[in-house]
Amino acid sequence: MPAPSGADKVVRLGASTARRLAYYKAEYSSGVLAPRGWYCFGATGSSSSEAFVTPQPVNKDDFFSPAWRGFTGPVILIEDIGATTGSGRYTVAQVIARVFPKHKAFVEEVIGPDFDLASDFPFGSYPNDKLIYRGDRLVEYETPPHSEGLGTMTLRLQASDCPVDGVAILQGDTPDLLLLKVRLPAEMHDLTSHIIRQVEHDSAKRRPTR
Repeated sequence: MPAPSGADKVVRLGASTARRLAYYKAEYSSGVLAPRGWYCFGATGSSSSEAFVTPQPVNKDDFFSPAWRGFTGPVILIEDIGATTGSGRYTVAQVIARVFPKHKAFVEEVIGPDFDLASDFPFGSYPNDKLIYRGDRLVEYETPPHSEGLGTMTLRLQASDCPVDGVAILQGDTPDLLLLKVRLPAEMHDLTSHIIRQVEHDSAKRRPTR
């Protein structure tokens, strides 16, 4: 699909930082700041919408190939994951089990009477992840290099020599999940915090006041 059109995005950044960033958005995804001059690729399914921003264009044939094993290099991924359909519901429950203990009841509802499913939803954070809670529905994280964690828990991103930083945000009563993953080259790592803060800011404008 063609890139969406719309009004310019206004963000609060220092001039030197702003010159290094642009705002990217696929047709059905949330938007995200990323290094200027990168490429955006969107994918939409029954349970989620994703936008990938990468230094090189994404080949859609490779992306949808059964042999594809995920990104290993620099990438920014923002995912809107719905909790009302099968695969999305499972992903949301897996993230809640890891980092949102106050919402444990949702995980238990997903498991239901099928106790064989319980092993798919381990409770407790990944051992190597670093977490910073900004409330019981928002957590910032860092998955270190060559580690399993929130940043590498799906096939979308493989572990590599660089950490994955991001934020997980529960939205609405369902709850749905907004998940950001950021892996930048070392010389761009200072942009990571600006990217995360903008996603948090945009999400807060959409969330109802509690």
